Amino acid sequence: MARPEGKDSLNQIVNINSTWGIGRDGDLLCHIPEDMRFFKDMTLGKTVIMGRKTLESLPGGKPLPGRRNIVLTRALDKSLLQASASDPAKSPDSFADEHCADKACKDEDTELLYAKDIDMLFSLLPDDSSQVFVIGGESIYRLLLPFCDTFYVTKNDCPLEADTFYPDLDAEPGIELVCKSETRLHKDIHYSFLKYQRSAP
Repeated sequence: MARPEGKDSLNQIVNINSTWGIGRDGDLLCHIPEDMRFFKDMTLGKTVIMGRKTLESLPGGKPLPGRRNIVLTRALDKSLLQASASDPAKSPDSFADEHCADKACKDEDTELLYAKDIDMLFSLLPDDSSQVFVIGGESIYRLLLPFCDTFYVTKNDCPLEADTFYPDLDAEPGIELVCKSETRLHKDIHYSFLKYQRSAP
């Protein structure tokens, strides 16, 4: 898929273990306070893109505060159909206006938008899409990988077996590790912060 003309590259931010696992039963494999602070510092005041399951996994199923949250989900199509069937007066267009427009859900600096496909997603992004972070889950990370040039990875040695995985960036052509922090320790979990970058074409 080609990047839409005039759009900058996006970022991805993720917490993985040594097998590139990102989660188990809808939750992270481990919760590291410094990683949580890093995630907040990197994304606060910016736009985050996630899938429906990731939104549902957030506290109370609510969007992240202080951020513009965009949920990319094909399930929106089903919602449109259900809304039309249950209420003939509520057309798909009016449903989309209500749930996909800029004021779909806005509370101070928190916003929740929905996109049913890539085209709709990019129409909702700010001009400076380098200030946009993809935050999961697995299918969203993989789908948007071609549109991303910078990847912020917190890598840990949590031994739990994952049921969802992030793409192995070490095996991705044209993507290379450009920065790695010293190894740190939280309880019995070792972790480090890595930055990957897509090579210039």
